[in-house]
Amino acid sequence: MAIFISYVFLGLSLAAPIGPINAAQMDKGIKHGFLNAWVLGLGSVLADIVYMMAVFFGIAQFIEIPIVKAFLWSFGFFVLTYTGIESIVGAGKFVNDSRTGDESLGKSFITGFMMSISNPLTILFWLGIYGATLAKTASTYDNSQLLIFSLAIILGLVIWDITMAAVASSFRKLLTTKLLTIISIISGISLIGFGAYFGYQAVIILFF
Repeated sequence: MAIFISYVFLGLSLAAPIGPINAAQMDKGIKHGFLNAWVLGLGSVLADIVYMMAVFFGIAQFIEIPIVKAFLWSFGFFVLTYTGIESIVGAGKFVNDSRTGDESLGKSFITGFMMSISNPLTILFWLGIYGATLAKTASTYDNSQLLIFSLAIILGLVIWDITMAAVASSFRKLLTTKLLTIISIISGISLIGFGAYFGYQAVIILFF
């Protein structure tokens, strides 16, 4: 259970940094309500699932090779650390673009999906982070358990999606620069922590 919860937290940490999807969710929630913000987030989550499946089915059979494991851990370290530092440095610089007009739920979903699936960093995220996760768990657990841990990451993404939609639509007074700064800093520290662990695993494989 502790491992499952840790992967849920990983999903939350990946989703929390203030970026294009979160900015769009806040905008949708404020202007169009909870459902539009939530559905936009679901579109982004679907794109994440697509990339996770590509990594799982395309690379899983190769991750037992030591050099591949070392690469995945190292890549995960650089991606997580860079993203964490970027989240902390960019804290408080959130900008909410002005948009007008109503949008259907379908359009909100497609917007979220396309924003995420077309982002070059998305595939790098899942290659480095999810690939490293597979490298860690594949040697200890079978495919059914790997699937459960993957679902835990997705659950973390969905929980954050619901949280962002609820905050944007129902608690608009909380959407202050101070709150967004705190979220970015906490998320950045969490990602750097995961990055340090990934880097430690890479060092063990390469030098011990």
